[in-house]
Amino acid sequence: MAIPSSHKLSLLEKSGYAMGDAAANLVWRGALAYLAVFYTDTLGISAAAAAILLLIVRVSDGITDIVMGMIADRTQSKHGKFRPWVLWSAPVLGLFMVLSFTAPDVSLEMKLVWAYFTYIGLTLAYTVNNVPYSALMGVMTPSHEERSVLSGYRFAGAFLGGVLVMGFTPDLVAFFGQGDEAKGYQQTMYVFAALLVLLCLMTFFTTKERVQPTKTSGSLGKELKDLLGNLPFIVVPLLSISLFFYYRNLYSGLFFAVVMAFTWFAVQKLIRKPESETTPSQRDLIDLLTNKPWLMILGLGFLTMLFNGIKYGVIAYYFKHFIHDPTLTGRYFIALLITSIIAALVCGYFSRLVGKKALFIASLLISGVLTGCISFLGAGDVKILFVLGCAAEFFAAFMPVLVFSMLGDAADYSEWKHGRRATGLFYSAGTFIQKTGGGFAGALVLVVLGSYGYVGTDPSTIAQTTDGMILLMSWIPAVFAFIAVLLLIVYPLSSERMSEIEADLEARRAQVA
Repeated sequence: MAIPSSHKLSLLEKSGYAMGDAAANLVWRGALAYLAVFYTDTLGISAAAAAILLLIVRVSDGITDIVMGMIADRTQSKHGKFRPWVLWSAPVLGLFMVLSFTAPDVSLEMKLVWAYFTYIGLTLAYTVNNVPYSALMGVMTPSHEERSVLSGYRFAGAFLGGVLVMGFTPDLVAFFGQGDEAKGYQQTMYVFAALLVLLCLMTFFTTKERVQPTKTSGSLGKELKDLLGNLPFIVVPLLSISLFFYYRNLYSGLFFAVVMAFTWFAVQKLIRKPESETTPSQRDLIDLLTNKPWLMILGLGFLTMLFNGIKYGVIAYYFKHFIHDPTLTGRYFIALLITSIIAALVCGYFSRLVGKKALFIASLLISGVLTGCISFLGAGDVKILFVLGCAAEFFAAFMPVLVFSMLGDAADYSEWKHGRRATGLFYSAGTFIQKTGGGFAGALVLVVLGSYGYVGTDPSTIAQTTDGMILLMSWIPAVFAFIAVLLLIVYPLSSERMSEIEADLEARRAQVA
């Protein structure tokens, strides 16, 4: 089905939108790639303490994603619901980017306190910026095919931001620090923070909100109070998952099983409530929990974030301690991210040809196999590593593009099924996926290294951990890609189905107008 000209976006608008994720990924890719090694090797925090920090903050931050999605959905301004938040949050996000890579001269205990304070601030600021930014894609055009192309532009911008921060951070740290890593990291982040604000301004001034969702009933204060009353149903399951993941013993396993069973019964009770007895926020939540495509996308996003997050999280360690050439880290990141930019730009067009589902399955299988093959390489096989890594990354780069495009499809499906559309809440799942998946990925890297006895400030522990680094670069992430294929096989929203839903929604909106 041809896309109506009124639904198409200009090159300027698609490129301007992409700059918002370039800005966000100055933070996201930088934190994902360098923050763990900064904590262990520069700030001096143990791998175990850093793992707990990354896991607790990232997982619990998913709650603020839900809150921010609700706030964005209920925002009313002359600039729209979502665009203003991209503008307002940019300076705060830049500030905490600098603070997170600042190493104060205090005791080890206070350094850990500082790490918690700055990392919590960074993730909160990222939420305020990126949840509305993600939702903006859902209201720029009603066309699911045009959203696929826009998602490609978005992640091309994201990978461009990654190229800048991941590729040039080691060189900039060396340039600004002159042997002092703490000083080098801090001054490098000043540069990236200023660029972040500029890129967010570009997104704000070049984009427009066109799809006007049905007005949400109920006051924001009442809805947030209602959400706070239900927080235990969100916090306790996240806590049980985190404990089971970190401790992996009988007691944490039993706690996890009991909590998940209780949560399942509580959710079923909520779903069976008559609509007249539910609040607007509860109806939004019920729409999500009964939206099978959205739940599957949530699982797919989590698994693919583990796949990509583990690979990126161990690269700095792998080149520093296995290849014994940390200067190659930046070059490898640049090679991967340039490959990712190309892949993101063509992904939308490929999905039109073969469909999102088929493209996703092929990407997972091919990228997973190529990633696993890295385990057969030795320390001297650098050229082959670059070739394998870039080939795997080309297909891996399709994954986040497809996930965020499919979130828009799930929002369309919900509007078609229920007559309601909580765009911000639906897209808050995207950043929730990024944070929880990234938190588990970063923590898993540190847990595996810690299980091999890694201590960043003790060179005598390094040799015994290289086998763990190799597994983290290869088969450990590949397993998550293969599991994701099983979930995709039963995903119900085909391209044909989405075309039918889109046409039906277009007719309904025309009647209302």
